[in-house]
Amino acid sequence: MDQATDVFQPLQAGDRPAVAGYRLAARLGAGGMGVVYLSHTPGGRPVAIKVVRPELADDPEFRRRFAREIKAARRVRGAYTAELIDADADGAPPWLATLYVPGPSLAEAVARRGPLPVPAVLWLMAGVAEALQAIHAAGVVHRDLKPSNVLLAADGPRVIDFGIALAADGTSYTATGGTIGTPSFMAPEQASGGEITPATDVFALGQTAAFAALGRSLYGDGPAVNVLYRIVHGEPDLSLLPEPLRPLFARCLAADPAQRATPAEIVEWCRQRLGADAEAGGAPAVWADIAGPEVAVPG
Repeated sequence: MDQATDVFQPLQAGDRPAVAGYRLAARLGAGGMGVVYLSHTPGGRPVAIKVVRPELADDPEFRRRFAREIKAARRVRGAYTAELIDADADGAPPWLATLYVPGPSLAEAVARRGPLPVPAVLWLMAGVAEALQAIHAAGVVHRDLKPSNVLLAADGPRVIDFGIALAADGTSYTATGGTIGTPSFMAPEQASGGEITPATDVFALGQTAAFAALGRSLYGDGPAVNVLYRIVHGEPDLSLLPEPLRPLFARCLAADPAQRATPAEIVEWCRQRLGADAEAGGAPAVWADIAGPEVAVPG
């Protein structure tokens, strides 16, 4: 199978040829917020353009939230994030552009090669935790951290879509059955409608890393209401996870947000377990193996 064909899909009949001067070259995917396209800056650097769905774009409250989240996301700078470089909450339709990350999502990588080995999970958790440090320092909570929102470049993971889920929360879109946040990767307080804090993202990091280690969700599959019930009222079965990782997962997946590890503690814990590899910068070899050969980006 042609990997480039898997990544870059042709534009469809209803797609615009351009958005705000960005010519659209291919489809990258679609989700609850909208469709994502490949484009390029005037200088030729590839970017991912997310165009908001019409049912969201027609909601004035969504646009206000979207503008607020864009303003916050512009402040995020980190080695493990896909930087927001341009956006327009008042556009027709609203859109945003981030640097394009050449690599599969964690979800795609696990589907292709199976669960990740322990060292790769440690590198993953350290990288995503460092991304959360940058995101939280800008006053943003991701709210929808999950395997499809972690892209695996050859030099490490990149977290995307940070803070954008908040823009759609409470709009007509959610009232008509859309779910902001993904049930299998929600924290208990998020699933039960409680207060959302940076610790909410730490719980989601634990679930995302557990998916990487197991090849499936730690809280099982099935109807969303059943998964959410298990997250709110149950305890994760940490015996399913590799033994060396269990103490860290126990901290990340604590039911009480106050008992969860901080991103800084996660980075330090992982570096200690990686030992000499962390000091020698052994991550690129790990990611090159997991992400696979780099796919040429269409011009």
